[in-house]
Amino acid sequence: MKNLKLPITIDPYRSAMRRLVCEGYFETSGMNRLLAATISCSEQINVSVKFSVDELGLKVIHGQGSLMVTLACQRCNEAFEHELAIDFTFSPVKNAEAADDLPSYYDAIEFDENGEINLYELVEEELLLEIPLIPKHSLDDCSASADTTWGELPKEQDKPNPFDVLKQLK
Repeated sequence: MKNLKLPITIDPYRSAMRRLVCEGYFETSGMNRLLAATISCSEQINVSVKFSVDELGLKVIHGQGSLMVTLACQRCNEAFEHELAIDFTFSPVKNAEAADDLPSYYDAIEFDENGEINLYELVEEELLLEIPLIPKHSLDDCSASADTTWGELPKEQDKPNPFDVLKQLK
């Protein structure tokens, strides 16, 4: 049951009432924004999504997953492997006004005109948020040294003092 392909869209209300647990994978070949932000990534991401109803009666979507990607180090420009681990908690809402009423520990997600949410896009967006702002190796693994200089400063030359003109006016 672990190798089931997850549905792209799902009804969060019906799933929460049934307390549905989805475990499976998504193909990363269609995640164009993720593929553009990385050098390469695994073909599949394993995801676990649980739907429930909390003590306030709100529908809750909690999920987690992980994916290995190859990123370019911004220090030495070499490729390195990095694990993107996602852990998210959302509550579906009808519109932006309803999102303001949610408790702060839930992120809001709006459903489409069919009353469904797009799990595939949700997972892709969470993965994009996990990519480091400046991807780089640890200092021990990076081929660029920490004390690297990117150019040499010109040697100090004896330049005339611009205030010498004021001395002459005096």
